[in-house]
Amino acid sequence: MTFGERPAYLRVADDLRKKIVDGALLPNTRLPSQARIRQEYGVSDTVALEARKVLMAEGLVEGRSGSGTYVRERPEPRRIARTGYRDPGGSTPFRQEQALSGVRGTWESRSEQEGASAEVAERLGIEPGDRVMRTRYVFREAGEAMMLSTSWEPLALTGRTPVMLPEEGPLGGSGVVERMAAIDIVVDNMAEEVGCRPGLAEELLALGGVPGHTVLTIRRTYYASGRPVETADVVVPADRYRVAYHLPVK
Repeated sequence: MTFGERPAYLRVADDLRKKIVDGALLPNTRLPSQARIRQEYGVSDTVALEARKVLMAEGLVEGRSGSGTYVRERPEPRRIARTGYRDPGGSTPFRQEQALSGVRGTWESRSEQEGASAEVAERLGIEPGDRVMRTRYVFREAGEAMMLSTSWEPLALTGRTPVMLPEEGPLGGSGVVERMAAIDIVVDNMAEEVGCRPGLAEELLALGGVPGHTVLTIRRTYYASGRPVETADVVVPADRYRVAYHLPVK
């Protein structure tokens, strides 16, 4: 191979990818077998195998047990709108975001007390082992899981108050800003950090993905006068959704 020339397995993957994108290989069509790739492109079994691995890692094809490798359906990504922390109407961020997208979603939640891990403690500015309320959410659109979220709130702030449980009580489901205001804590800032990584097995199981799929991650923290009052990890399937931000301009 001359300097600068792409490896053979990438050239094969490029051609197969083009056929998928152009529609020559339609969704649910079986990908050419390893033997056929070897014969058609004049490459070794190793090259043919590596080319198939590239397409699988890119999420263009998927293996079906006992059947072979097939071109995946590629849905048009839908938007998840992020609106910032201010909401004059008092609805939860999820309700507000769904309204902007013109759809209605549902969610399930479960809250439990636990000792803060070292990472959560650092994010909340508390000591490891301090008690927090952890709430796990599964958000759905038309019945399909679209987003996971795990939030933590320090019980030193919310414990033994009407808002200790985020989804129960008189302000259950109202969102962090309104709930904190009810106990005289004024949320005045929010930070989000967006990243991506391979989805964990339990995340992909909940979201309907397959091993190797990428997820978008959003690390969110609400602040009151510089003090963290809630932090959360949000997980979104990257092949089905895009995150769009609508933020106020001062």
